Amino acid sequence: MELINYSTSIWSILPPVLALLLAIVTRKVLLSLSIGILVGAAMLADFNPLNTLIYLKNNVSSLFVKDDGLNTNNINILIFLLLLGVLTALLSMSGSNRAFAEWAQRHIKDRRGAKLVAASLVFITFIDDYFHSLAVGAIARPITDKFKVSRAKLAYILDSTAAPMCVLMPVSSWGAYIITLIAGLLATYSITGYSPIGAFMAMSAMNYYAIFSIFMVFFVAYFSFDIGSMARHERLALEANNTEEEKLSGVNGHVRNLVLPILTLIIVTVSAMMYTGNEALAADGKPFSVLGAFENTTVGISLVVGGLSAVVMASICIAADRLVSVQEYIKGWLLGMKSMLGAILILFFAWTINNVVSDVQTGAYLASLVSDTLPLALLPALLFILAAIMAFSTGTSWGTFGIMLPIAAAIAAHAAAGSVELMLPCLSAVMAGAVCGDHCSPVSDTTILSSTGAKCDHMDHVTSQLPYAVTVAIASIAGYIVVGLTYSGILGFITTGVVLALLVFIFKKR
Repeated sequence: MELINYSTSIWSILPPVLALLLAIVTRKVLLSLSIGILVGAAMLADFNPLNTLIYLKNNVSSLFVKDDGLNTNNINILIFLLLLGVLTALLSMSGSNRAFAEWAQRHIKDRRGAKLVAASLVFITFIDDYFHSLAVGAIARPITDKFKVSRAKLAYILDSTAAPMCVLMPVSSWGAYIITLIAGLLATYSITGYSPIGAFMAMSAMNYYAIFSIFMVFFVAYFSFDIGSMARHERLALEANNTEEEKLSGVNGHVRNLVLPILTLIIVTVSAMMYTGNEALAADGKPFSVLGAFENTTVGISLVVGGLSAVVMASICIAADRLVSVQEYIKGWLLGMKSMLGAILILFFAWTINNVVSDVQTGAYLASLVSDTLPLALLPALLFILAAIMAFSTGTSWGTFGIMLPIAAAIAAHAAAGSVELMLPCLSAVMAGAVCGDHCSPVSDTTILSSTGAKCDHMDHVTSQLPYAVTVAIASIAGYIVVGLTYSGILGFITTGVVLALLVFIFKKR
């Protein structure tokens, strides 16, 4: 079936914009995504009912089956989600959550400490954003619940440390992917002054949104800087007579029953990522390297192996302490998987609309709005805004990287041939904008999994995080304007910091 081409039409933005607006207005995520999917499918099929149904069937089936076999990446992500649900239930059943919360109460004295601990865990789990949001959510939730920190605040902490930290680190699934793209761009435009990893590190230093998003998280955690709907969520959490309890918390367990499974999850996942990456390198006849392994790793299967290993360790801890009966253990598995069904359903619809958005070529249309006639001084800021809009519309920062980084490189190379003075700031702006748009989008998988990890209502997370993301975005735009004018990353960094401080001061005074 031949699809209608909307790459040059403003109608290409209708499906994602419609879904996003409906989600914000109605707060019914699945209904909103369904309407966006149906409208996009009808447009692509030229409003032919039969062809629309055929397209939808092919779209949905492609989520699990591709031309060359099973879509193992999607399947593995779903399996990992189920395993994380089971792990969370088993940790709660073993009493380790309660034990850890009691330990935390002795060692962490207040809400500030609980929030700072949740934020600081990113320095351990920066390997992958999915892994971070779900694993840290399971670890931190008992602590933040104990000190009456709202689930919305926890979701914000998870989301605003996950992608920002991953995009800055070369040794992560994000870093490896971006370095691969950069290597191709440097070769294309014959830029020899930087190695791919050297260019990545220079770009990371100019990724103002990611850097200051992390700063903002710690500022919010330390000073309880609550704006927008976050203030309401925090007030309700403080006024609650009892914090929200996890299910299956009826026994007194040991902290080790939490620590051992989580350590197993981290160690085995990282090891599996290194192993699968090395297998890919060996198949290509390349020597082993840490960066090369992460660049070629199979994230999905690594997460499944890590998740399964953690579940096995949690089961061993439960069996060793003889904490529960076989019937209760089986019940824990069922409840754990059931707890993830909502997130899986939202993720399923998000994947579907992402395919629709790709087919209506929303990204291509938005990219066409950028041309070499734009003022060069404003180019980094404009690329940041465009990348943010694209990531917001499509729900994927990785897809935005793939589309926008080559476009940004082409524009910069045309403006200053063979020079990195403009190239690297433009590429950095795209990286930053993609993460920003991803943060703001209700259909972003990272946003969905952060609300899942915190067990927070998804739209509560989206609406409460938005003011923080927009605040950092405004400051970042100011920084990129200065970079475009001066070609100085340091001045851009200082400008971003100063503007962000002024915005925070204004909000504090209100």
